[in-house]
Amino acid sequence: MSPSSDRSARPSLLVVAGQWGRLGCVGFGGPPAHISLLRDLCVVRKRWLTAPEFEDAIAACNLLPGPASTQLAILSAWRVAGPLGALVGGVAFIAPGLVVILGLAAVFLGAAPPTWILGAGAGAGAAVAAVAVRAGADLVRPSIARAEARWRWVLYAGAGGAAAATVGPWLVLVLLGCGLVEVTVDARGRTGTPGAHVWPVLAVTATGGTGGLLALVWVALKVGALSYGGGFVIIPLMQNDAVHHYHWMTNAQFLNAVALGQITPGPVLHTVAVVGYAAAGVAGGLLAALVAFAPSFAFVLLGASRFDRLRTDERVRSFLNGAGPAAIGAIIGVAIPLALALQHAWQFALLAAAAVALLPLRRSVVVTLVAAGVVGAIAAGLGAPLPS
Repeated sequence: MSPSSDRSARPSLLVVAGQWGRLGCVGFGGPPAHISLLRDLCVVRKRWLTAPEFEDAIAACNLLPGPASTQLAILSAWRVAGPLGALVGGVAFIAPGLVVILGLAAVFLGAAPPTWILGAGAGAGAAVAAVAVRAGADLVRPSIARAEARWRWVLYAGAGGAAAATVGPWLVLVLLGCGLVEVTVDARGRTGTPGAHVWPVLAVTATGGTGGLLALVWVALKVGALSYGGGFVIIPLMQNDAVHHYHWMTNAQFLNAVALGQITPGPVLHTVAVVGYAAAGVAGGLLAALVAFAPSFAFVLLGASRFDRLRTDERVRSFLNGAGPAAIGAIIGVAIPLALALQHAWQFALLAAAAVALLPLRRSVVVTLVAAGVVGAIAAGLGAPLPS
C-alpha cells in the first residue's frame, strides 16, 4: 500500500486541512458515519482514491489496535497527500471534537454546574449502558460469520464480557490472551514459534502509572494503543482507573464523559480527554488526547507501506480472530458496570427506554443520548434526585 502515484492529482496540505477538518466538525455518529464521510470525500466526490483502494485501507485499519475510524482518516490522508498530509489530515479530523469536548468537560465537571446541566448529564449517562449493548450487538453477526470455530468465538466473547464486567483494568491482558490462544491453536501443524516476535506489547501491560501525570499517560496509552474492536472497549480500561483507583472523577461524572464522547463529533476516543481534564484540567485533557492518539499516527506513518503484508500474515489474522470476539464481548459486558453505576429509579427507567429505542426500534445513538439528556434536564428542574 503506497501513496497515490499521480502526484499532480494530490490535494495541497491546505485542502487536506480544510476537508478533513470539515469531517471532524460534522462527523457525528461514530465509526460508521466517519467511514461513510471519508468514502464520499475521497472516492465519490474528489476521486483521490479508487473504491478498492479505500476498501483496502478499511481492512488494514481493522487489523490495528486503537480507534479504527481515526486511523482510516489518517491513512486516507497519507494515501492522497503523503506523510505530511497524514499529520495535517489526522490533526484536522481530531481537533474540532477535542475542542468541543474539552469545553463541555469544563461545564460538566465545574465546581458548581447548574442543576439542569447535572440533570442532562445524569439523563444522557443513564442511556450509555444501552448504547454499549447496541455497539457490541452490531458487531456480533459479521464477526461470528468469519469465525473458523464458533465455539471458540463464544468462549473468547464470554471471556471478554466477563472481564469487562468484573476486572476492567485487566481487560487488556484478556484481549491479548485470547488473541495468543487463537494464534497457538491455529499454528498447530505449522513450523516456527507463532507470534513470539509479533506481540511485544505484552510486556507493556505489566507496568503502569504510579500516580499523577504518569498514571494519566498510562491510562491514555492503554486506550489508544492496546484496545481492539471499537470505541467502547476503552470504557472498562478507563472506568476503574478514573473512578476507583485514582479517584479523578465519580461514577456519575464518568458516565457523563462517555455520553459526551458519543454526542460530540469525531472519534469516540475523545472520551479520554474528559478523563484527562478531570485528572489535571485542560493540560491533562490535552496530554491524555496526545498520548491516546499518538499510536494511531505512529502505526500509519511507520507501517502504512507494510499494511499489504500485514493483511496476509496468518499470525496477525489468527490473533484478531481471538482478540476480536473478546473485544465484542467486552463492549457488551461493560454495560453491567455502567448500569450498576446509576443511582436513582428515574435513571433506570430512562435506561430501559433507551434500550427500547436503540435495540428493537434502531433509533440513532446521538438522537437517543440527546433526548435522554433533555429528559434528565427536565427531571432535574422538576426536583428529581441527582447522582452524588
